[in-house]
Amino acid sequence: MFSDRLLKSVSDRRRPNPRAGFSLIEMLIVLAIIGVILTFAVPKLTVALRGARETAAMKAITTIQTAQVQYYSAYNRFAVSLQELGPPANGAEGAAAAGLIERDLASGDKGGYKYAVAPTPTGYTVNAVPSQYPTSGSVTYFSDQSMGVHIHKGQEPATVNDPLLGETAPAQQQSK
Repeated sequence: MFSDRLLKSVSDRRRPNPRAGFSLIEMLIVLAIIGVILTFAVPKLTVALRGARETAAMKAITTIQTAQVQYYSAYNRFAVSLQELGPPANGAEGAAAAGLIERDLASGDKGGYKYAVAPTPTGYTVNAVPSQYPTSGSVTYFSDQSMGVHIHKGQEPATVNDPLLGETAPAQQQSK
C-alpha cells in the first residue's frame, strides 16, 4: 500500500505531461554543439584525406616503376604509355597491353591524381599531378628510370630538379 502510493507519486513527478519532450532551446543548443564540433572536424578530415591521396600517389608511382622494370625484362624496352603496362581490353597479354598494372591506373586517373608515362631517349618519365589542386592533393611527383621520386609542393608539375622524396631541398654541390 505504502509502496503503491510511493511508486505512483514517483511516476507522477517524473512525467507530469505525457507529451513533454525537448524544448526548442534544448534542441538549438544541441545543434550548436554539433556545429562547433563539425567546424573543427571537417578541416582535419580534409587534410587527412589529402594526405591519404598523396600517399596513394607515391605508391602508384612505385607500382608503375616496378611494372616498367618487368616490362623491360619481358620486351627489352620500357613501355611508352600506361596502356602498354595495363591489362588488354580483350585477348592475350603482350607488348601492347602487358597486364602489369590495374586497369584504373592504366587509364591514367586514380585516387584524385592523374598519371602520365612518357618515353625518353634513355628510358621513361612518370608524372603524377592532382586532379583538382589543392582538394585532391597539394604536391606533384616526378620519377624516371633512376627510380627516385621527386616531389614539388605546389601546382606546377615536379621535375628532375625538385628534391627527392625525403629530402628538404635539392642536393647542392659544395665548392671548395
